[in-house]
Amino acid sequence: MRCPFCSNEASQVKDSRPTDDGAAIRRRRQCEACGARFTTFERIQLRDLTVVKSGDRREPFEREKLMRSVSTACRKRPIQPAQIERLVSGIQRQLETTGESEIPSQRIGELVMEALKGLDSVAYIRFASVYKDFREAKDFEEFAGNVSEVGKS
Repeated sequence: MRCPFCSNEASQVKDSRPTDDGAAIRRRRQCEACGARFTTFERIQLRDLTVVKSGDRREPFEREKLMRSVSTACRKRPIQPAQIERLVSGIQRQLETTGESEIPSQRIGELVMEALKGLDSVAYIRFASVYKDFREAKDFEEFAGNVSEVGKS
């Protein structure tokens, strides 16, 4: 593992433990050259995923990008980081178990919306505003009205 401080490739693992959700191994490492300590995470990856964007552009699936999007939607909400981690891990697991190596970006957006809807309605609306490209306040009103109607059923 390359040291993020000096780029040396030799490091020692000082501590290993599973993450709270058990989906990864957290390792504390120490660089043998500069002595700096850093943390790495080891996750199971069933297959390499490619995201098919609009216009048929393709790019590798990035868990970190998904995590940033969900975290942004959940900012300043009563949602624990572990809940976000579980949500993202669940979505990634769903994508990896489809049997497909190319996933349309719309499918990822739908999975995130579905997961956020069950977690927090404000985070759900925030994500939807970007995903569905709301342009005016009435777009928010209409969408929020539908969300509150669903909550009453």
